Amino acid sequence: MSRVKDQAGHVLAEELRAVAEGAAADSDPRPAADPARTGLDLIEDAIAAMAAGRPVLVVDNEDRENEGDIIFAAQHATPALMGWTVRYSSGVICVPLAADRADALALPPMVAINEDAKGTAYTVSCDAAVGVSTGISATDRALTARILADPQSQPKSLTRPGHVFPLRAVKGGVRERPGHTEAAVDLCRLAGMEPVGVIAELVYDNGEMMRLDGLRGFAIEHGCPLISIADLVAYLEAGQHDSYAADPV
Repeated sequence: MSRVKDQAGHVLAEELRAVAEGAAADSDPRPAADPARTGLDLIEDAIAAMAAGRPVLVVDNEDRENEGDIIFAAQHATPALMGWTVRYSSGVICVPLAADRADALALPPMVAINEDAKGTAYTVSCDAAVGVSTGISATDRALTARILADPQSQPKSLTRPGHVFPLRAVKGGVRERPGHTEAAVDLCRLAGMEPVGVIAELVYDNGEMMRLDGLRGFAIEHGCPLISIADLVAYLEAGQHDSYAADPV
C-alpha cells in the first residue's frame, strides 16, 4: 500500500510541477526564443570587426541558400587573411562591388543572359596587372582584391580573365536583394570602408556547405562575429546606423 501511495504522490508532484511550469510560461511576458537567432551577434559587432580589418560570418535565410560566407573589406585583404579564407572555404574568392565601380574598371557581366538561380551577378574574372605571379596564390588574390577596392585603380590595373570573381551588387543592397553580395557591400559602407568586399562560402572538412549549427561553432572557435542577412536588413530598415552612404550603385 505504501508503494502505491508513493507512486501516486510522485505522479501528483509531477502534475503539479507541470501546471506550475505552464502557469509561469503563460505569465512570462518575454517572447519565445527564436532557434534561428540563437548564437547570432549584433550587427554593431560585425561593423566594428569590418572596420578593424577582421572577417565576419554572414548566414542567409534557410529557405534561400542556407549557407554562411566569410566576409571582410577588400581594402584589408592581406596574404594571411586571404590564406585563412581559402583554407576554410570552397576556395572560390568573390569580390562584391557596386555596379558603377565594375563599369569604371571595365568589368562587364560574365554572360549576356544570367541563368543563375539566385541571380548572382558575376563579372568577368580578373587579376592584378602588376605584382602577381600566377594570380592564384593568397598573396596574389589579396593584391587583386585591394586593387579592386582602390578608388585610384583603372581598367589597365587589371588583366582578364583571372583568379578573382567580382560580383555586381544591386542598387538598394540587402533591402532589395538579401544576398551575400549585397551584405558585403552594405557592411563595408556601414564600417566606413570602400564599398568593395571579399566573400567565400564556408565548408566543412569534407567539402560540404557549412550550415548554421556549424557556423556557430566556427564563429566561437575563430572569434568571428556571426550575423544573419535578415538581421542586417532589419538593422538598416530601423535606421539604427549613424551614417550610411548612398545606395551601392
